[in-house]
Amino acid sequence: MVTTSSVAAHVQDQVVEDHAKVGQEAHDDDQQKQLNAGALFVLKSKGSWVHCAYHLTTSIVGPDLLSLPYAFAFLGWTTGIFCLVIGASVTFYSYNLISLVLEHYAQLGHRHFRFRDLAHDILGPKWCWYFVGPIQFLVCYGAVVASILLGGQCMKSIYLLSSPNGSMKLYEFVIIFGCLMLVLAQIPSFHSLRHINLVSMLLGLAYSVCATAACVYIGNSSKGSQKDYSLKSSTATVAAPVKGKMFKGLSVCYAVVTTTSFSVAISGYWAFGNKAEGLILSNFLDDGKPLIPKWLIFMTNVFTMFQLSAVGVVYLQPTNEVLETTFADPTRNELSARNLIPRLISRSLSVMLATAIAAMLPFFGDINSVIGAFGFIPLDFVLPAVLFNLTFKPSKRSPIYWLNITIAVVFSVLGIIGAVAAIRQISLDAKTYKLFANV
Repeated sequence: MVTTSSVAAHVQDQVVEDHAKVGQEAHDDDQQKQLNAGALFVLKSKGSWVHCAYHLTTSIVGPDLLSLPYAFAFLGWTTGIFCLVIGASVTFYSYNLISLVLEHYAQLGHRHFRFRDLAHDILGPKWCWYFVGPIQFLVCYGAVVASILLGGQCMKSIYLLSSPNGSMKLYEFVIIFGCLMLVLAQIPSFHSLRHINLVSMLLGLAYSVCATAACVYIGNSSKGSQKDYSLKSSTATVAAPVKGKMFKGLSVCYAVVTTTSFSVAISGYWAFGNKAEGLILSNFLDDGKPLIPKWLIFMTNVFTMFQLSAVGVVYLQPTNEVLETTFADPTRNELSARNLIPRLISRSLSVMLATAIAAMLPFFGDINSVIGAFGFIPLDFVLPAVLFNLTFKPSKRSPIYWLNITIAVVFSVLGIIGAVAAIRQISLDAKTYKLFANV
């Protein structure tokens, strides 16, 4: 996941700063010059724990948040809240495990700028090149596609508020949002996104407050359909969504994550029951008629749309890193014509491809479930526990050893079940699929 891989540079920077001397800084400068273009230009090792908090929050508080009431429709109150608590607790624990592993290797003189590099050293090259690397790339690029699609849906909702009988189609809005992403994709490095991600964090809080307020408003009124809290299906499965300075960053991040996730999930399911849509914003309109004041729908969609642009750019960074490694020259300045022109062309083509996929396959729920099952579960839940045990080799009698083993096994099983369920759902929905559908 981009959270662990792209933030690795910031974690390592803070670890090294705590122990750095003048001679060590000179050594780091020499090491920096030996990096390939991807690590040197995209994953710059700069920033503070505050910047880390912005990056982490943007990578976590995103499209999945607005799907939580829909997940509750399959799980119910008790199981839904239990899964939300477990998911938040285990991911927080997992990120701390990764930060400890990164710090351990930093103290040994091995600074890892990419998650796949860490997997290479601990698991071996085969696991790096045939499992961790490809999955991370597909997960992150899939999140870019999902962000562009959802951004287009938000733009369409805003358009329909002013022109209920408007003729513009969803794919047209997806293309427009893709153009915005095309511009933002040219921001050179992950560190350059720190101010954008601060705004993103604030926007995530803003649209969560708006969505919660809208759900409470509808839930307390006679508008909307009658609430029904019976489960939609008994066979449904849902993919689960440091020391020192890194711990501070994670604490800020998870304060935002828990506030937004629980408020939207609980208020959305309370207001709409098992009628909650895959995107809760869709419930605010009934046959095209707004159930809440138009200005509130407008604000919610605007906040969501702009925050999604930041989310999309964050998840685009692993792709950018690969492109820079392939086409850029690390011995030349990153803004030189030799590097600027290939960057402009390669990143533009990358965003254009993601936009084309989003426009052709506008089924956010299915995309979201596939991403969760195939990528987020192994990268967020399983690998951190495995990497920690292999690095520190805790005693088999210690609680942390068995806790990590339990997490790895349980979530591996859930990942397999989720993958099977996601593929099955796609096969069931295939008959309703239509390229460039105006959903």
